[in-house]
Amino acid sequence: SKRRVGIFKKARELTVLCDAEVSLIMYSSTGKFCEFCSPSTTTKKIFDRYQQVSGINLWNTQYEKMQGNLDKLKENNNKLRKEIRQRMGEELNDLEIKELRCLEQNLESSLKAVRERKYHVIITQTETYKKKLRSVHEAHGNLLASLEGRDENGDYMTGDNGGPDYEPAIGMANEGSHIFAFRVQPFQPNLHDPSYGIHDLHLA
Repeated sequence: SKRRVGIFKKARELTVLCDAEVSLIMYSSTGKFCEFCSPSTTTKKIFDRYQQVSGINLWNTQYEKMQGNLDKLKENNNKLRKEIRQRMGEELNDLEIKELRCLEQNLESSLKAVRERKYHVIITQTETYKKKLRSVHEAHGNLLASLEGRDENGDYMTGDNGGPDYEPAIGMANEGSHIFAFRVQPFQPNLHDPSYGIHDLHLA
């Protein structure tokens, strides 16, 4: 670390005292990158000037490496596309018997994995629907019990007087259209009663 600081200090001194354009690039043993460049220029400009003076193209090697990597990527991409088409049943004419058997085994393995996943999803969804159905049946039973005036144990719930409800709600809905009928009964005439002629209303 101290040595690196000393080198950069010398580079700054050269830049100031000699009015020189200096570019310094350093890599440590751990791969850490350090760089110094004079404020009046850039590292790229330094490289370009070096190429002009020396007649050496510094980018050819890097360009060749990049072009090689690109060619490999294209080749792998073409192989993958061809393998996909073969899995779809295309471009099989050029395959030998060994390659066809290998492709068949791969397809069988893929089909087995897909089926196992399909059955797992079906079982999981079936269990989920069963749980939902049991929950709905339970809620339905509780609702019927509450409508019939019964508690969870099947006993009829009592009112304020300690006795059972007079009429279940469902029975009232199915049978009780006549319970709201009115019956008019006249009193016996009483000439001394000032309310003579008024009729009494009673629920049927």
